Amino acid sequence: MTVGRTDVVVTGMGATTPLGGDVASTWAAMLAGESGITLLEDAWADGLPVRIAGRMRVAPDTVLDRVQARRLDRCQQAALVAAREAWADAGKPEVAPERFAVVVGTGMGGAMTMLAQHDVLAESGVRRVSPHTVPMLMPNGPAAQVSMELGARAGAFTPVSACASGSEAIAYGLDLIRLGRADVVVAGGAEATIGALPIAGFAQARALSTRDGDPATASRPFDTGRCGFVMSEGAALVVLERADFAAARGAVVQAYLAGAGVTSDAHHITAGYGPGQVRALRMAMAEAGVTGADVDHVQAHATSTQGGDALEAASIAEAIGKHAAVTAIKSMVGHLCGAAGAMGAVAAVAALRDGVIPATLNLDSQDPEIDLDVVVKEPRVGPLSVAAANAFGFGGHNAALVFTAAN
Repeated sequence: MTVGRTDVVVTGMGATTPLGGDVASTWAAMLAGESGITLLEDAWADGLPVRIAGRMRVAPDTVLDRVQARRLDRCQQAALVAAREAWADAGKPEVAPERFAVVVGTGMGGAMTMLAQHDVLAESGVRRVSPHTVPMLMPNGPAAQVSMELGARAGAFTPVSACASGSEAIAYGLDLIRLGRADVVVAGGAEATIGALPIAGFAQARALSTRDGDPATASRPFDTGRCGFVMSEGAALVVLERADFAAARGAVVQAYLAGAGVTSDAHHITAGYGPGQVRALRMAMAEAGVTGADVDHVQAHATSTQGGDALEAASIAEAIGKHAAVTAIKSMVGHLCGAAGAMGAVAAVAALRDGVIPATLNLDSQDPEIDLDVVVKEPRVGPLSVAAANAFGFGGHNAALVFTAAN
């Protein structure tokens, strides 16, 4: 097994999720089989057809400076929290700013700021609209804020590819390093759009789970009783480095980012397409220099929709095989939308690092169409060498990442 071209390593990770305010607490909760899905008791949720979601367990505005937080959309706040953790976890690399880039994807960016300020305009007039509105609602806001926070001048990029955004950001980071444009890249995704309009829109499309009575069991990837995903919020970022750069500074390597595959379906605005998913996985494995037989573990996109889960299962079976241990962390954290793929990447790296795969929650009766080795009941412990992480988004966006163990 070989790692193609320039070796790229993961030296730091950061996250804030419905399970915890950092990677350590989120990972511990996943291994414990906890759920971060709760009932929405806000007045604005009254009358909505779906009243459950996965809110960040630690509100980001309680972690950041109060004045700074007021000038940031919630997704920007989450990105900064995750970025600070990832940067510290990597040992705060000393890198020339011109060799340091940021790539932070998002699905909807500062949509909640736009909606809130529209209400202010309608109810109170122009003079009450915040002068920070535009910087807060820009989709590139999270990337821009992280680049300013850390001093990255090799570029601040923003893939906006629905639920594949975070994975595409990491794939772009890999390309930046292998093309020689950066030595270090902070990459991942951020999303925070839990509100009446996004929930109503997804609910009208019949994409959301309606199991309001027991929020913890609402997200049920691969289960016969699955009925839709649960909207969540958060951010997940990784620090990528050229391997020789990391070695020269004595960095601790958590895993290799060995390959990435990004494809588009040109098929349907919301429905997935198997050939596109298979092609993304095969591209990622080819770039990593591995075959399907080498892959031990798959972090599935698995949103808990009827069609989506079955389609992905068939794609995994075709591209990788039925031997790999598959898990679906959205059963616990819900669907972080633009940050979902990055959260899957963090979980894949943690699994390789620690030699343990979290179990899929709420999988009481596996759908016969899901002909895969899905990890259930208890985490699966054992050495892992290669892990793949999937992310697919509305618009026909497919992204697959392949990581290999550091030892």
